[in-house]
Amino acid sequence: MNSSNNNVKPIGVFDSGLGGLSVLKELAQRFPNENFIYLGDTARLPYGSKSVDTIQKYAEQNIEFLLKKEAKVIVVACNSASSAFLTKNKKDYGLPIINVIEPASQSAINTSQTNNIGVLGTRATIQQKAYNRVIGLLAPQYKIHSVACPLFVPFIEEGLIDDPIMNLIIHRYIYPLLKTNIDTLILGCTHYPLIKDYIQKVAGKYIQLIDSAPAVADILQHKMAVKAVTPNIKNNKQNIELFITDINSRFEEVATRFLKPVTYSNITATQL
Repeated sequence: MNSSNNNVKPIGVFDSGLGGLSVLKELAQRFPNENFIYLGDTARLPYGSKSVDTIQKYAEQNIEFLLKKEAKVIVVACNSASSAFLTKNKKDYGLPIINVIEPASQSAINTSQTNNIGVLGTRATIQQKAYNRVIGLLAPQYKIHSVACPLFVPFIEEGLIDDPIMNLIIHRYIYPLLKTNIDTLILGCTHYPLIKDYIQKVAGKYIQLIDSAPAVADILQHKMAVKAVTPNIKNNKQNIELFITDINSRFEEVATRFLKPVTYSNITATQL
C-alpha cells in the first residue's frame, strides 16, 4: 500500500473518534477499488468542547500522521476540525483536503424549499458559526437555526444509542428547532448519522436530514473525474486500516456494527 504509484496510495480519513466511520463507510462503498486509512483520535475526544486553536493543532497532527501513511487525499471527517480548518488553516499540504462542512452546506441549500435550515452540531461548530458563514456566502437569503448538542457524542461513543435517555436528549435538543420553519436539518457532526433514525423520528417526516457523507463522496468523485485525485482502477481486495490514539474495547464493537457490511483489516493503537 506504500507504493510510490499515486493510484494505489490510500485515502486518509480522520475524526476525533468513531463518528467519522459514517463517512468512511460511504466512501468505502462508493469507491470499492480504493484503500483507506482511518484515524480516530480517541485519546483526545471530544473535539467539540475545545478551543479553535487546540482543535486546529490536533487536526494538523492528524494530517501529518496520514501524510506519513502516504495518503493521496485527506478527508476531515469531523465538523469541529473542519470548522477550525476553515477558520485557521493557512498551510498547503500539497494534496487535496476535503472538509465536511462545505459539501453538507451545498446539499442543504439544494434541498431546502423554505430557505430555513437547521443545524445540529458540537459547541465548537455552532460557536464558530461555520455553517452560517459557508451558507451565507453561497446563499445569503437562507436563514440558519443552530443548536449545540454536547451530549450526543459522549453517548454515541459509549454505545448508548439505544438507551431511552438518548431519545429524551434528542427531544430536548430538537424541540426548539420545531418552532421554526425549517424543512432541512444538517447533521453537523459525523457522529450524528449513527442516530439518524432517532433524530428523524423526533423531527418528523417533513424535515429532510442532511448527512455530509454522500456529499463528501460526490466531491471526491468529482476530484477523481478531473484527475485532482488519481483513482485506483484495479484492486483485488479493498484494504481498510483503522488507527486509534487510545485503546477502547467498545470502539471495535461499535466500529464493526456501524461499518457493516464494510470490513476492515485491523485496528491499531498509535501515538501522534
